[in-house]
Amino acid sequence: MSELRNNTAAGRYEMDEQGQTSWADYREKDGRLYIDHVESPPALRGTGAAGRLMKALAQDAKDRDLKITPICGYAAAWLRRSPEYRELVS
Repeated sequence: MSELRNNTAAGRYEMDEQGQTSWADYREKDGRLYIDHVESPPALRGTGAAGRLMKALAQDAKDRDLKITPICGYAAAWLRRSPEYRELVS
């Protein structure tokens, strides 16, 4: 597993595992991170890769004092299941 990368040019967070990249498309505006879409390649589905990406993304938002507005259903569900990051949801 690699470290989280914030690819600002593409508007996405990225994380590599097993030679594959999971990503979360986002927009940042007015102190908020809008998470539009989270995806892992088929080879990583069911391995927890998207959850690890979300945890790293949420920690980055927390460290940067950003709120998170989940547009993506997966991101919204992950945040509901993660009490340590619920205060970030707006």
